[in-house]
Amino acid sequence: MSPMDPKDVELQRAKAETEDVRASLGGLLRGRRAVITGVANDRSIAWSIAQAFHAEGAELAFTYPGEAMERRVRPLAESLGAKAILDCDVAKDDDIDRTVEEIRKVWDRVDVLVHSIGYAPREALAGRFVDVTTRDAWRIALDVSAYSLVGLARAFKPLMKPGASIVSLSYYGAEKVVRNYNVMGIAKAALECSTRYLADDLGQEGIRVNCISAGPLKTLAAAGIKGMRDMLAENADRTPLRRNIEQDDCARAALYLCSDLSRNVTGEVLHVDAGQNIVGVVSMG
Repeated sequence: MSPMDPKDVELQRAKAETEDVRASLGGLLRGRRAVITGVANDRSIAWSIAQAFHAEGAELAFTYPGEAMERRVRPLAESLGAKAILDCDVAKDDDIDRTVEEIRKVWDRVDVLVHSIGYAPREALAGRFVDVTTRDAWRIALDVSAYSLVGLARAFKPLMKPGASIVSLSYYGAEKVVRNYNVMGIAKAALECSTRYLADDLGQEGIRVNCISAGPLKTLAAAGIKGMRDMLAENADRTPLRRNIEQDDCARAALYLCSDLSRNVTGEVLHVDAGQNIVGVVSMG
């Protein structure tokens, strides 16, 4: 038998490596257990993430804040075979602690925590920042939108083993002024900074913490921001890719950040915004 041509050997090796990669991409989260917060309806980024995780083999648990939101969240969660669907007001430490104890009843560990929570009083999201930002609005926005990441991470830490991941959702208003985003921009900046501090602390336990900075999307949360409809209509032409993003784009990014594909990525803010964050002056005309 004549020896194989070196080029053929290299080609076979490349094909084998390709097949290995393809195999590893099937069921990226098989056997993983993920807690999803922040689902509001079927247009939520958190819901898209949950669907993607489920498709990749993850078991899911969901939280919701209050009875009114339960009516929206429970049917969606049940459609994905959720192992737990729990009422949790993240502004209350007792609620967070109770949620963790309820999770312990069904799972002995949590591999992924998705933080998709943001809230500020509606009246603080329309008008000049200096005029509409009250002390109460500041306190509520920072507590619910940013401190909740710290509170949840601390509470779930005993259930998270090396290799576990936490991911949260942010927006470009954390970095630059987006008119009417106001105090939510401050809260998201705090969220992104908290991501870095948590990543440093929890890295000692092998837990990774990252954040996705999503481009503007039509969601229930965005509906409360004055001018969001016009922003979405105009935004596509201002991005390098000349398009808006979709919820699925964030879901794919979350899959990356919460799987072994990113095992050495932590403390990052990953922009999923069609390149919007790199653009300065859009037009000099």
